Order: sequence, then C-alpha cells, then structure tokens
Amino acid sequence: MLKKVEVHGYCDERFEIVKEAFLKNFEDDLEVGASFAATINGEFVVDIWAGYANASKTIPWERDTIVNVYSTTKVMTVLCTLMCVDNGLLDLDAPVAKYWPEFAQAGKEKIPVRYILSHTSGLSGFEKKLRTKTLYDWDQVVNILAAQKPWWEPGTKSGYHSLTHGYILGELVRRVTGKSLGTFFREEVAIPLNVDFHIGFSEEHDSRVGELIPPDFDLNELAATIEPGSIAMKTLVNPTLTAKEPLTRAWRAAEIPAANGHGNARSVAKIGAALACGGELDNIRLLSSNTIDTAIEEQIYDTDLVLLYPVRFCLGFGLNSKEINLGPNPRTFYWGGFGGSVIAMDPDAKTSFSYVMNKMVWNPGIPSDPRTVRLGDAFNNVLDTL
Repeated sequence: MLKKVEVHGYCDERFEIVKEAFLKNFEDDLEVGASFAATINGEFVVDIWAGYANASKTIPWERDTIVNVYSTTKVMTVLCTLMCVDNGLLDLDAPVAKYWPEFAQAGKEKIPVRYILSHTSGLSGFEKKLRTKTLYDWDQVVNILAAQKPWWEPGTKSGYHSLTHGYILGELVRRVTGKSLGTFFREEVAIPLNVDFHIGFSEEHDSRVGELIPPDFDLNELAATIEPGSIAMKTLVNPTLTAKEPLTRAWRAAEIPAANGHGNARSVAKIGAALACGGELDNIRLLSSNTIDTAIEEQIYDTDLVLLYPVRFCLGFGLNSKEINLGPNPRTFYWGGFGGSVIAMDPDAKTSFSYVMNKMVWNPGIPSDPRTVRLGDAFNNVLDTL
C-alpha cells in the first residue's frame, strides 16, 4: 500500500482546489518531490511542497529544498538584462557589438539586442562541438559565440537559444556593469528581494539541493523525432546535458545563466510577482512598468526552429497563445525549464505562479506538461471566481 502523501506549507482556503490538484499529481505517480507557489498583488496565496528530494525517497522535500530549474533560469537572466535596459545601460535596438565589439565577427555586426532576447539572432546553438565542461569556462564560450556565424537570417525566425541565450545576455550585462550575471542577480535581485535563488553557488547550499530524476527517454528516441543535422538537433545535443550533471560541484559553482539556476517555487514565484506587479515588490523597484510593457510586446509568433511547435515570443519570455495558455489574459507571459519547472506572470491580474519539481518529464515537440496544466487550470479557475 502506497504511503499517503502529506502536503506541507500554506494554502489560502479559497485555493484548496490547487492543493488538491498538487496532491493529485502525486497520487497519479507523476511526482517524487515538488513545490508550487502563487501570488496575488505580491502576496502569497499558495506556498506548498511535498514528497522527496531524492530518487530513492529517503530524504524529504523540505521548505528550503532547492533544485536546478534549467531554463526557468532564463527569466532571472532576462530580468537582469531588462534592468540594464531600464537604467540606460543597454538599448534594445542597438547592435550587440556596440557593447561587445568582438561580437561583430561573421556578419553579426548589426544584430540588435532585442534579437537575442527574442531568440531570433540565429545563434541557437554552438557550431563548434563542445564538451559539457567547456560550459564552465565563460571566456571560452563567449569567444566561440563571438566568432560564430548565424544559422539563419537574424530576425526572420525564432530558434530557441537553449544555452546560448544566457551566455550572450550574460556577457552584455558583464560588459555594461562589470559584474558577472550571477553576481549581478545576487546583488541587485536576490538579496534585495530576499529570494532563495542562485546562479552559481558554493558548497554551503549543497546539502539542501534536491536530486533531479531524468526523464524517461534516450537520445535514440530524440534522434527518431528530430531531423539529423537540423538546427533543432544541433542546438539540443551540443553538448548533451543530463539530469546527472547538476549533481556535480562544477555545475553548481558555474554560472550558466540559461540553465543552472537553483531555487524552489517560492523563490521563483516571488520574482515573478515583482514582474507581475509593475516591477516593484516589497518597496523594492527592479524595473519600470514601461520597460515591462515593452518587454511583453510580441516579437515573433511562428513554429520555432528548435522547439518545433509554435511559440509567441516577446523579449525574453513566451506570451500566452492557443498552443500554450497559462492564464486568462493575453498579456500573460511565462517560461519553463527542461523537465517541467515553470513560471507564469499576469500583469493585468497582478498574479504569478510557479512550479518546481525533481521528477523530469520531456516529450519533444509537445509544449505542455500535464502536471503544470492541472495546477495552472486549478489556480486560474479560482481566480475566475474572485
């Protein structure tokens, strides 16, 4: 007989069906450990967690358990980039090469900053074959990208910049502030907002990092669904990352701003709350509302060359669409990470919700995770009644 799952944390009684949906994911054997949090007007209405932090189910998922959220990290990196825009340090329409002269190589001298944010620059992956450990050498990676030729005409198509997004935006932040992306995020966002999210961290946090559990697929299955030599294949398998890499100290110590952020639903949802509430939370202003409005203007809406399904991209985020709908309002914006983590923000309702887990799921070409759909629907159904 399966042991009954106990859900911990706080849930406003109005959102009891969200807690029930969260529990249902465990009862349907879709989870090992997970957390979910939601805010309205910057205040938490849900902050819950349950299950185990490891695959063998011997370590409970605790209030302060954090895990690698993969590409949900991009939301933090985009936030830092937009803060530089807000402060006049970056111009969205200026060439990347204005701030990073070496980037002008291989016909990239006119690519504007906004093309990086919207995944339309033509630099979705690495032409040069990389080993995973190369990702830990910041200067080597950005030099590779500076010398690389775009894979398609910039601005004409989106191709999800799986890993390159964080390096290019991170280098822009470094060039205009003198701080690495991880340092800028920690000093300008995490510490002021008191959020437990990290892009590169020391051994002191290792004991509370949850173990990611790999999705049930292999590279042969991936190869069968994606054309060999295509932009999608070149982007997704160079280098090939697994759920085991986040177990290493080298991965945790590095700054990989598109992929190695660590946090939980509480920390992610709180950052989302700042974005949903016009750029200010707890009397800390990160962005102007005008910059947020600009950031969530549609840039391109087409079948993505890497993800292989339609994505409505704005500047750094996905926007609500018929394929991916995370809220009742069309300006709802979001992003998620490999395996299932997600953050959704609605600036019109001033809400955010986030889901973070350790049991990874991935179905190439399918844009939604049934766990997220269940939780998001439950949360939004309650909002409709308020």
